[in-house]
Amino acid sequence: MTSPIEIEGREASVALDKDTTAKTDATEEKQQGHQGRSPGQLMWMRFKRDRVGVVSAFVVLSYFVIGALAPVISALYGKDPYTLYPTVPGHENVLDDFGMPYGTFGGVSGEFWFGVEPNLGRDVFTMLVYGIRTSLYMAVVLTVLAVVTGVVIGMVGGFFGGKVDYWLGRTTDFFLAFPSQLFFIAFMPVVTAMFVDPRDETPTYLRAVAILLVMWFLGWMGMARLVRSSVLTLREREFVEAALVSGASRWRIVRKEILPNIVTPILVQGTYMLPSAILSIAFLSYVGVGFVEPTPDWGRMFAIGSRIYQQDPAFMIFPGVALVVFVLAFNLLGDSVRDAFDPKTGR
Repeated sequence: MTSPIEIEGREASVALDKDTTAKTDATEEKQQGHQGRSPGQLMWMRFKRDRVGVVSAFVVLSYFVIGALAPVISALYGKDPYTLYPTVPGHENVLDDFGMPYGTFGGVSGEFWFGVEPNLGRDVFTMLVYGIRTSLYMAVVLTVLAVVTGVVIGMVGGFFGGKVDYWLGRTTDFFLAFPSQLFFIAFMPVVTAMFVDPRDETPTYLRAVAILLVMWFLGWMGMARLVRSSVLTLREREFVEAALVSGASRWRIVRKEILPNIVTPILVQGTYMLPSAILSIAFLSYVGVGFVEPTPDWGRMFAIGSRIYQQDPAFMIFPGVALVVFVLAFNLLGDSVRDAFDPKTGR
């Protein structure tokens, strides 16, 4: 005959076994889940936990969307950045006798959300929206060109070494010796003169091509040095030597073994290069060798504001705030991406 104590002991043992089995299964599932996540998934999980990074990404994405939808926003708003509104019937009183906007804060009103431009009377809001489109997408193209060039040159020099690395390194040093800002100012007219007679007006698209060529010419060296140093470290690693011994081609080693391991520094450096490119493009327009009238551009808006800031300081506020917010957000996004890829550097 079985005693009640023995029955209770068996039931407790069965319950304990079930609990232990359930905990073990849950632990194994959790371990399998962690083991099944790719590096990209882990990076995305770390990035989502960074509130600063998420907010910065949202701000940066908003700028891209605004730039892409500039014509749509202009159509819904009912104005464009080219019309001189004092010449439009019904808007004759936008500017006073001295060419300054009527009203407070640069003429801000329900009709002109960010006011109007002094002297000419163009709408500041649409000028800013189209300026985002001009500066941002020019900077994206320039950054892509500089990153690709720097990655190719740095990878070739770092992987092959020897004379190839020596001559590529000296070429990089030669380009680094150029004073970039002075070079931009001096060579922009030269580049545009290669396409158009100096006596003729240069089309906007040719100015854009000239800006890209000049800035690309002196924009890839930092990326090349970063990639070269990373490749020099990786080419001595065991997995690269194993691939060489197994008979893999150099192209396959570079593409399959080295390039995936330097994506992180390339991506982080690229996030820092893009806002720098925007500032450089704005600088060229500010000094008069970039975009000119009537192309909307941040740098040209700063150039106009610098001439009339004593009479209308409000004109500088909107493009200044827009530029500072974008550059700050993109730099913070770069920091968050770096921390997501390498949690050891987390803030």
